[in-house]
Amino acid sequence: MPQILPIKELRDTTAISERCHARREPIFITKNGYGDLVVMSMETYELITGTAAIDSAIASAEAELDGGVALLDAKEALEELKRRHFG
Repeated sequence: MPQILPIKELRDTTAISERCHARREPIFITKNGYGDLVVMSMETYELITGTAAIDSAIASAEAELDGGVALLDAKEALEELKRRHFG
């Protein structure tokens, strides 16, 4: 269940920081009853953005496959890389 706090609780920054690190999920901040901000730890941010980058790379690869890109044989590709980079 998401953490939701009113903006007035941002005054206690130490408590907010501790909650972000303990729960490892974003805290949604409301202003006048409406969503306004999202606060999270750096670790959570890096996890979320890392996951988004992986999802994007997978979607890109799937789009290439749907577009009819030619697939390479893994053994042949590895042998070619070995020849190029290791003589």
